[in-house]
Amino acid sequence: MQFKQLCFKCKKNYVLVTGKEKFVKCYDCEKHGLAQEIKNSKMKKLFDIPVEFYKENIFLRNIKLYYLKFGKLSEKQIEAFKKTANELKNKE
Repeated sequence: MQFKQLCFKCKKNYVLVTGKEKFVKCYDCEKHGLAQEIKNSKMKKLFDIPVEFYKENIFLRNIKLYYLKFGKLSEKQIEAFKKTANELKNKE
């Protein structure tokens, strides 16, 4: 089940969420954090997807922000990211 929830930070934009996520942020509020440079070429290629995918899907934003914060991802996180990105690509 999906529904729209008001952004926790700016309280202007609505975010499409699933489940019981309490503190959701819109793309505009997280845009600055997502714009950081990625030095690892393998990860740079992984995160090189259209901006619309990040705007649509909070999961993709969370994975990228996690990588930027901690500098690594597990194999399951990488697979889930690829799967979600492919689903969005096929949806178009």
